Order: sequence, then C-alpha cells, then structure tokens
Amino acid sequence: MHSDLWNHALALYARPGVETACLSLQTAGGDVCLLLCGTWLQARHVMPEAERVGALRELAGGWQRQVIEPLRQLRRQWRDEAVTDANLAALREQVKKLELEAERTLLERLEALALTWPRCSEVPMDDWLAWLAPDQGVANDALHQLRAAASALHAFEDGA
Repeated sequence: MHSDLWNHALALYARPGVETACLSLQTAGGDVCLLLCGTWLQARHVMPEAERVGALRELAGGWQRQVIEPLRQLRRQWRDEAVTDANLAALREQVKKLELEAERTLLERLEALALTWPRCSEVPMDDWLAWLAPDQGVANDALHQLRAAASALHAFEDGA
C-alpha cells in the first residue's frame, strides 16, 4: 500500500475507469480529493466516524471553494476559446497545472489531519466512501466503480 495519500491517489486514478468515475461523482457534487482520501483511509484500516468525516469536509470545503474551484472554473471557461488561441491555450495549461497542484496540496493537508487517527486491526466494516460521497452519488455506478477499483488496488498492493 502507498503510505502517502498523493501516491495512493495517483495509483488509484490511473486504474481503468477511475478517472471517469471520479468525474461523474464530481459532477454529482462530490469532492474527488475527499473520495480518494476515503479510499486511502479504508486501506489504512482507519474507522470512519462522524467527527472525522466532519473534520475532513471542513478542511476540504474551504480549500475547494477558495482555491480549486476558481481555478477549475477559469480552465473550463477558456476551453472553447483556447482551441483557436495558442496564447490562451498555453495559459489554460498553466491554470490546469495550478489546479492539479492545488489538489495535491489539499491531499497533503487531508493526510496530515488523518495521520493522527488510529488504525484498526482489520479493515473497517463501515465504508468511508458511503460517508464521503455526495447524496446523489451514494447509489451511483461511479461510486461502485471507484470502490471496486480501490479494493482491487489494495488487494494488488497487499499481494493478494
């Protein structure tokens, strides 16, 4: 298992179907960084609790609103025009890199918060994704896809 959240997120996101699932959950109002954090916490055998979920949501919410969402909005706003404007396309790529760096920073902050939480001896029976998914995404196929990919990644990394 990847010990740090960033490398876990990269490995999971690279698995087939995960990018599409994450984008679908994001469209439904989910926070992809929180969901990836949830899969990492599940793999680390950390028990989900309302207080922990609240702390993660509070930390992520402000960063999403103040940093990530404005960058994402600007990048999307320039999508069509950047096709015919090379200078704008170059700027859009810089914004895209800033957005990714902002997501990495958020993952690092989430990890720092969660590292103090004790691990259980076994995988928690309660599912972090059920706690962190948007209401519209709880029964969503994308959530099942993410859960299955995370389970397969954990099994692969554990040598099962």
